[in-house]
Amino acid sequence: MPRLLGIEIPGDKRIAASLPYIYGIGPATALKVLDRANIHPDVRAKELTPEQVGHIVSAIGDLGLIIEGDLRREIQGNLKRLQAINCYRGIRHRRSLPTRGQRTSTNARTRKGPRKTVGVQRAKEVKSGK
Repeated sequence: MPRLLGIEIPGDKRIAASLPYIYGIGPATALKVLDRANIHPDVRAKELTPEQVGHIVSAIGDLGLIIEGDLRREIQGNLKRLQAINCYRGIRHRRSLPTRGQRTSTNARTRKGPRKTVGVQRAKEVKSGK
């Protein structure tokens, strides 16, 4: 398994399919990186030479991509900022509700979690029949 920027990528897959294992690089960005590094996308990751790996790393740097820990930190900072200024999106994040205008009376189960059934409590005098 080759290591790119401290991340193990699968060696038996094509390099175009292995690069998206790095957080912050998707399929389209992977093709841009490989084009800039002059590497054919069909090459297997385990067949890369150390020189080609260096070209990929420099291409990621040239494109100005933020990846892995830096990107995660930036996203977390953005969410904390939204919550701190009490904007609508920040409040929705804090309450674990959809933030982009979806309905919540039905659906939204991914954000809200499984349904919590609420039972009815009876008064004692009704229960005993008095």
